[in-house]
Amino acid sequence: MRTLHHASKTLLDDLAAFCRGAAVSKEVTDSVAAILADVRVRGDEAVSYFAAKFDGAKLRGRDFRVPAAELAAAAQRLPAADLRALSAARDSIVAFNRRGLPEAWTAKNSHGATVGEKFDPIRRVGLYVPGGEVPLVSTALMTVSLAKIAGCPEIAVCTPSNSGGKVAAGMLAALHVLGVGEVYCIGGVQAVGAMAYGTMTIPAVDKIFGPGNAYVCEAKRQVFGTVGVDSLPGPSEVMIVADETAKVSFVAADLLAQAEHGSGREKIYLVATSAGIISAVASELRTQLQLISRAEKTQRVLSEGFLAIEVKSLAQAADIANYVAPEHLELLVAEPAIKTLTGAITTAGAIMIGNYSPTALGDYTAGPSHVLPTGRAGRFFSGLRVADFMRRTSLIRYDRASVKKAQPVVAAFTAMERLDAHGRSVRIRVQ
Repeated sequence: MRTLHHASKTLLDDLAAFCRGAAVSKEVTDSVAAILADVRVRGDEAVSYFAAKFDGAKLRGRDFRVPAAELAAAAQRLPAADLRALSAARDSIVAFNRRGLPEAWTAKNSHGATVGEKFDPIRRVGLYVPGGEVPLVSTALMTVSLAKIAGCPEIAVCTPSNSGGKVAAGMLAALHVLGVGEVYCIGGVQAVGAMAYGTMTIPAVDKIFGPGNAYVCEAKRQVFGTVGVDSLPGPSEVMIVADETAKVSFVAADLLAQAEHGSGREKIYLVATSAGIISAVASELRTQLQLISRAEKTQRVLSEGFLAIEVKSLAQAADIANYVAPEHLELLVAEPAIKTLTGAITTAGAIMIGNYSPTALGDYTAGPSHVLPTGRAGRFFSGLRVADFMRRTSLIRYDRASVKKAQPVVAAFTAMERLDAHGRSVRIRVQ
């Protein structure tokens, strides 16, 4: 853990340097580019090669797609308690995200013409769901549910297999329950490349969604333009703003919850109003670390990716949060300050408010999708929503009378821009 103090002359520089630690190195960028280029040229053959190299899975093209019977069998074996949990989480996610479904509209503009918008689902979407040691079943719900609400006709899911070429049973069961039949047991950069460029086995998609490690995130960045991407959700982040009303045990538990992802690239922030809070949380972290199963990997994140900052005021805390643009932000502060901070902080992916709103609730069942921007991308990206699975098209309809009203405006612009054919195309309709 590294600690910064509000009185430090280099606080902002040190904070910026810590944030840059999440930046992708040239080694990662070059490695991703080479894998994508190979997949683009060799297709399934390259996907097989990299699945063996990185996951230890010996898969041929015909093995990529998970059989429908395997999906159904996994759902049948799912314990009743797990099925109830899936259903409860899905209900919350659907209830929240249905509110964000955009609706078509039309109106008259100042010329009397009809204008409006319509929204259509993206035809074919590719969803990346992290797997391996930590199969993120919740991510399947947080992406598929939104694609279903949007009405996307084709939903393809890629998720990594284990060395035996198998996907976790819980993941397969969840996908079956969600109504997804096109599932591929491949992950990593090769999966992003396959979805972007298409192979003999995996048809190309129109847009790729979902979180991943630094390599997957960089792969999405590199294929953008060939396909759309939702945002750049990479290794997990949490920032907790705490004052003297914060429960220290809660703060420590929530920091550990995000650090336990354990890739080593997670960023964990504690922004506190006193050195005493930071000291108390550090002590509590050492105690609680003994209680979790992934302690070794979690400790690595705490050692390399944990920054504590003592601030002189909550206004300074808001400035820090807006700079970092954390994926998850927890406000464990006195009630009067919550409204002020919630309004002042404008770049967080999701804001959890109060001592009883841990990030884990947002991860699984509160309702909003947990697919959120990381690495300061929250400055320009928002969390995943239904509208991301849809295209917006503008509608414009003029008649002779409304064209006549608009013609002088067009004439002025075409004269300024020296585009006389533009002006003539309107003028000819009113002569």
